Amino acid sequence: MTDQPVRVRFAPSPTGYLHIGGLRTALYNYLFARSHGGKFILRIEDTDLSRTVEGAEDDIFQALEWCDMKVDEGPREGGDYGLYRQSERKEIYREYAEKLVESGNAYYAFDSEEDLTRMRERLQKSGNPSPKYDAITRQSMNNSLTLPSEETERRLNEGEPHVIRLKVPRREVVRFEDEIRGIVSFETKGLDDQVLLKSDGMPTYHLANVVDDHLMKISHVIRGEEWLSSTPKHILLYQFFGWETPVMAHLPLIMSPSGGKLSKRKAEEQGIPINARDYISDYYEPEAVVNFLAYLGWSPGDDSEIHSLEELCQIFSLDRVIKAGAVFNQKKLLWYNEHYMRERTDRQLAEQVKEIAFDNDTDVEIDYLEKVVSLMKERVSKVDEFDSLGRFFFEDPEEYDKKALKKWSDESPDLIAGYRERIGEIPEAEFKADTLKTAAKELIEEREVGFGKLMMPLRLAVTGIGFGPEMFPAMELLGKETVLRRIDRAAERLG
Repeated sequence: MTDQPVRVRFAPSPTGYLHIGGLRTALYNYLFARSHGGKFILRIEDTDLSRTVEGAEDDIFQALEWCDMKVDEGPREGGDYGLYRQSERKEIYREYAEKLVESGNAYYAFDSEEDLTRMRERLQKSGNPSPKYDAITRQSMNNSLTLPSEETERRLNEGEPHVIRLKVPRREVVRFEDEIRGIVSFETKGLDDQVLLKSDGMPTYHLANVVDDHLMKISHVIRGEEWLSSTPKHILLYQFFGWETPVMAHLPLIMSPSGGKLSKRKAEEQGIPINARDYISDYYEPEAVVNFLAYLGWSPGDDSEIHSLEELCQIFSLDRVIKAGAVFNQKKLLWYNEHYMRERTDRQLAEQVKEIAFDNDTDVEIDYLEKVVSLMKERVSKVDEFDSLGRFFFEDPEEYDKKALKKWSDESPDLIAGYRERIGEIPEAEFKADTLKTAAKELIEEREVGFGKLMMPLRLAVTGIGFGPEMFPAMELLGKETVLRRIDRAAERLG
């Protein structure tokens, strides 16, 4: 670890909505910063303006706010090292790219797309399956290393389109220590002469990333494994500039339960929300998502699993981040969600359900809704399920669950009729869960059948579905008139 104050950055690109892997990267940066009393910086890497998606930047802000990750410096917050959008720092990158050219560590390249295509085709024909612009091919290309200096100057003065490329040494080994992976080494012969400054004057990720990390005094670069192969180019840039390299840490990939990286296609196939905004719109508890993501590639070294964001800030460390890919476990995510949802009061949940399901309709009584929540709280995994699984508390079922209908047997109508007759005699004031349960016990003992023979048809008749909260308390809440009406209707429709 460097001796300088801890400053980390989350640097997403607004070319799409924030991926759940990106949110985990943000979280690990945030936890590391807070555990060391450091700063958490948000930097928007929008150098590829043609691919920028409208609303993507706001999506990033919203996701961080939803998870309660407070940004210390960023586009909205400002700071001593701004601006914090790379598109607003264009002149800075050209200055540093030119310095690399002056020191002999970069060069101007005037090659057209046709030139590059011919180079690739020529190398492929000669048996090179992965042709690249490198220390060998640069010698036959149209750049300031092969052109006379006067010709290069003329082209630049006339404004001929060009890029600035990194001059990668031909036979060197780049080594660095990764906080998660240990010593990593790359041979430079496998690297291309990366474009640093594009013909439109915008930098590529590689140049902007290194320049900004240095100027913003970033002490630790914590990012996804997909950037590991780019790191040797970044190390070379630090060396060429004569700057100290930040501590590097590359996080493990998030893997699909079916194997391989969790791609959008695999996530959709398995019903896994892939973007941060999906967790917000699907009514996940933010504390659950934070807790789940923290454990998706890290553990505290004991059997504990439940930690608040504040607690995670105190116990997080990079040395307990795993190297191998972390498998996304949807069941574990829902387990976390159930825990945090059930920590909230019935009143809090009822108010949210009223907003979600009834658009805050004043005719829906909050006290009644609170009783519904109390009955269902242990049977749902997310707050929106109070609506989808508890709609029967507000509306008579229009149809009956097909799977549950398989339990409606030839003897069901007679059992239901017998039970309806018994509870029909119960006074309204005594229409309570205990009384209803006693009536059911008496009936099944009299008929000598199992409890399930009555309960599944009864649940289907009253609720329309085959699962849900305890039946007798639910019937008490619905009231005698509603229960009898629904039983009569089911008998008429189901026979």
